[in-house]
Amino acid sequence: MSQELSKTKCAPCVAGAPPLTDAEAARLLTRLSGWAREGNAIVKSYRFSSYYETLAFVNATAWISHREDHHPDLAVSYNHCRVSYTTHAVGGLSNNDFICAAKMDALFAL
Repeated sequence: MSQELSKTKCAPCVAGAPPLTDAEAARLLTRLSGWAREGNAIVKSYRFSSYYETLAFVNATAWISHREDHHPDLAVSYNHCRVSYTTHAVGGLSNNDFICAAKMDALFAL
C-alpha cells in the first residue's frame, strides 16, 4: 500500500485549504510502516550503521523534497535521522505528508 503512495506526485499546497481530518490522517497512516502521529505531524526515525549512510539518506531526502516541493523537518545525528512531516500552508497534515513519507520508506529500502 505504501508503494502506491510512493509513486504519487505531491500536489501544490493551497494556503488556507483545510488539513486532513483526524479520520483521513488515521486511514493514511495505516498505509505506512513505522510512522506515528505527533500532533499536526507524522514522524519516523531511521537508523544507519554509519554517519556516511545517515548523510547519504539526508542528501537523497533533500533531492526528493526539492522535486516534490514538500520539505520535512530533519533531526540528524551520527547513526539516525528523525523525519517529521507537516503541511504548514494548511496548518496540519495533507496528502503530501503521507506521499513523501512513503517516498522516504522507499528510499530507505534501497
